[in-house]
Amino acid sequence: MQGNVHPFEIQTGSGKLGKPFYVVSILCIVAIAAVLISRLGVAGGFALILMPFVVAYFNFLFRFPIIGYYSAVALSFVLLGLGRYIDDLPIGLAMDGLLILTYIALIFNKFYDRVDWKPAKKDITLLAVIWFGYSLLEVLNPESRSFSAWMSGMRGISFYMVLMIPLALLFINTNHKLNLFLYLWGIFSIIVSLKGIMQNTIGVDPWEKAWLDAGAAETHILFGKLRIFSFLSDAGQFGANQAYSAVVATIIALSVKSRRSKIFCIIIAVLGFYGMLLSGTRGAISIPLAGFALYFFLKKNILVMISGVIILLSVFFFFKYTSIGQNIQEIRRMRSAFDPNDPSLQVRIENQKKLSVYLASRPMGGGIGHAGVKAKKFLPNAFLSQIATDSWYVLIWAEQGIIGLCLHLFILFYILIKASYRIMFRIRDPILKMKMAALASGMFGIMVASYGNAVLGTMPTGMLLYTSMAVMLNTDILDKEAISKNQEEKSLHSENEY
Repeated sequence: MQGNVHPFEIQTGSGKLGKPFYVVSILCIVAIAAVLISRLGVAGGFALILMPFVVAYFNFLFRFPIIGYYSAVALSFVLLGLGRYIDDLPIGLAMDGLLILTYIALIFNKFYDRVDWKPAKKDITLLAVIWFGYSLLEVLNPESRSFSAWMSGMRGISFYMVLMIPLALLFINTNHKLNLFLYLWGIFSIIVSLKGIMQNTIGVDPWEKAWLDAGAAETHILFGKLRIFSFLSDAGQFGANQAYSAVVATIIALSVKSRRSKIFCIIIAVLGFYGMLLSGTRGAISIPLAGFALYFFLKKNILVMISGVIILLSVFFFFKYTSIGQNIQEIRRMRSAFDPNDPSLQVRIENQKKLSVYLASRPMGGGIGHAGVKAKKFLPNAFLSQIATDSWYVLIWAEQGIIGLCLHLFILFYILIKASYRIMFRIRDPILKMKMAALASGMFGIMVASYGNAVLGTMPTGMLLYTSMAVMLNTDILDKEAISKNQEEKSLHSENEY
């Protein structure tokens, strides 16, 4: 048929423009663009420019749903910081929408084949569902006064956990995909570190200054010194997340064979530890101390354990019993974390005493989203909103009671202990073993640090942690693939030699 068409009868693009359909379509697009720009101004113009990229992204998302998962991990690093630049940004809804859209894309992608949910049917998924179910029951808590507060607080506590873990089990099913996740984590950790260094050397930009002037300066400028927060929600999250990234990167650097990957991990570690110091977050020092302590234990090597204990004791002795570097603000700030008489610590102890009296008759707590400074947005005059919770575990205790705290701790320790057992006795591939040891050590560090700061469920730490939990309890498939690949390479090498 095509060969019979006369070349002069072929309709060109300009010729098609003469048809009514195309003329009307172009006029509609121009009209919509004019309305957007007139009503939204520059924002409308940017929206139009971004539209083709958004369409392209949705196309790739529905073809490759894993893109949505990686996008959620990347977005968690910058989403809270974007709130300083864009007024009334629906931060929670943006992440909710992306994760739910990823599930929709996954279902449509397998519309004719059906999604194989079997990889997600694991004990960790059940635990996440139970924890989310308890959070749903908190709506019926007789102490709960605000549904909006519950909606706001529930996201970081359980909603993202129950969404992220099944996706991680479904998508991170090969070592290559695991490496992509780790590289993505590392790249954004470096970006966050560099932004923090810019704040420390150049200063904050106008939007960040406005955020500080609006009240954040009270906790972020101490004795005339800025506590660095980068793109993240606050300095506490920045310091903890950078220490978390540094611990994971340091341990992985000890196992990877590629020189390029090793240098990449070292850069992450150095910048991460430096970012931890710049943040002035005292509790963050517990992340490397606890993380490396678990790593030395997982090695099952007496010499390594002894060496590790000596190193950790030396660090502890440096901060606790010496005054070396006392003239450096960052070291002086970290050193105060080892002082039992620190005024900040005494205030926290007093707050916990007040909460213990209030919660003695409230086993389900005072309601999700009802405790701490953030609750003032919804309940400015409530008792719990007047008391700073600071600690993640105190927050869980105040909002979900002793029942919620016990359930939460059980889930965390169940995952950590089971992962540690697999690392020590089940995983055969040495590189995978080290990667899982890195993730477990980082998780333990965050668990310990969460006693001093509410970092566990906040982005990006929470999103990274939920993925780590799923991956650590899905090592059978990753180990089997790694061992099979190693055997194939050995067989191929033997044949070449022959």
